Amino acid sequence: MKLTDVSLSHRYADLGSAFGTRIDPTPFQHPETLHVNPALLQLLGIDAGEAVNRAWAQLGCGAKLFAGSQPLAMKYTGHQFGVYNPDLGDGRALLLGEMESAGETWELHLKGAGKTPYSRFGDGRAVLRSTIREYLAGEALHGLGIPTTRALCLVGSDEPVTREKIERGAMLIRVARTHIRFGHFEYFFYTRQLEALQKLIAFTCARFLPEASDLDPAQQAEALLRYTVHKTAQMVAGWQAVGFAHGVMNTDNMSIIGDTFDYGPYGFLDDYEPEFICNHSDHTGRYAFEQQPGVALWNLNALAHSLSACVSTEALRDCLEEFQPQLVDSYAAHMRAKLGLQTAEDGDQKLCADLLALLADGRVDYTLFFRALAHYRGERPAAALRELVPAAQWDTLDHWLDHYDQRLAREDSDSRVRNRAMLGANPKFTLRNYLAQRVIEAAENGDYRPLQTLFELLQTPFDEHPQHEAWAAAPPASGKHLPISCSS
Repeated sequence: MKLTDVSLSHRYADLGSAFGTRIDPTPFQHPETLHVNPALLQLLGIDAGEAVNRAWAQLGCGAKLFAGSQPLAMKYTGHQFGVYNPDLGDGRALLLGEMESAGETWELHLKGAGKTPYSRFGDGRAVLRSTIREYLAGEALHGLGIPTTRALCLVGSDEPVTREKIERGAMLIRVARTHIRFGHFEYFFYTRQLEALQKLIAFTCARFLPEASDLDPAQQAEALLRYTVHKTAQMVAGWQAVGFAHGVMNTDNMSIIGDTFDYGPYGFLDDYEPEFICNHSDHTGRYAFEQQPGVALWNLNALAHSLSACVSTEALRDCLEEFQPQLVDSYAAHMRAKLGLQTAEDGDQKLCADLLALLADGRVDYTLFFRALAHYRGERPAAALRELVPAAQWDTLDHWLDHYDQRLAREDSDSRVRNRAMLGANPKFTLRNYLAQRVIEAAENGDYRPLQTLFELLQTPFDEHPQHEAWAAAPPASGKHLPISCSS
């Protein structure tokens, strides 16, 4: 399909004026196409041959709209750092519409599109720094197999935007299966627009739970909550396994279908630090890495409360009680894959916990250790692993490896097959903050080659790419704990 043949529908906008405000974007005067995502073009069935022409700059900054588009600033509310905020909505982004491809519906969302009725005191813009971070993050999580939104194109400009300093404005077109958040349901509940709430429940079920479409409203709401509980648990288990910290898990940043959503002050672990806080605005550590499962459940409780007008307390509690076992099972499956275990045993949780305690005590690089473990074949001393672990902990490491060897022996698996499988579960490349910063600084100076390199590596993070060893290295001390704020 040619770019000029793309036509969007707008079923969400058609739900009614209570769901948002129709408003046109405020385009840049001098847009420049910085990058287009060829894999996402292919997924959407759009001809990639037009990826760098002027049309993308026009579409990616809102100067031109896709056929059929009716831009909508979505209205929602949510809990931010645990406090309900009724004054939220799309303050710098617009839902352009949706399209069908490969049997799936995809929504296109223009981020950085200018002021909306929900901008509050904001300027409605995004900056190049934050836009690059979101552009890369979607590919990083997708490459790791974790459900996520992604971005179709990145458009820059010479328009100045003020954050902590004056920066260049930028926009991206975000692509998602849906942009419906927990906060959408909270909005209708707290404003007592219960008919609109039921309409939203029915709309969401029709999209993602068609088997619930013929149920009564209470049954639909219960089915939707149960679905969201499971999907959220699976998503967060994936985050914990790959060492991803979201940074701002407000309910307005939580997707109803469990896709990773709204990338701001996120961070991947360098050293294994359970208490890692990636958002320098999070002074209490509410959204620290180790707190994410508990925060997810807290958010699901907030969602359940917004459905309490439709569902009994007993049914809500029953749905929420499924979170922990789903999280534990999903996380255990991820960690068995990282350890090369094909079967489950009762002692696996302790084996994993002991290893994580070792990594935490020694502040060992999380990604590098598991990648090195994928190459381990029972040798002593395990030189590649010792290089990553402080010498004071070598005895602890050897003790753990003894137990690990015994566990592997009980499976009687082929070491070569296991090592290959582990290389497919433990990435060589992750989106470390110091790498993102390197790309941003180059882009701010007009050099987009590092962006292209890192973008490609994140799409295939398990491959060796021997010509790009530097991109897999541990950060220098100055590259750890970079201050990342919500403006990021």
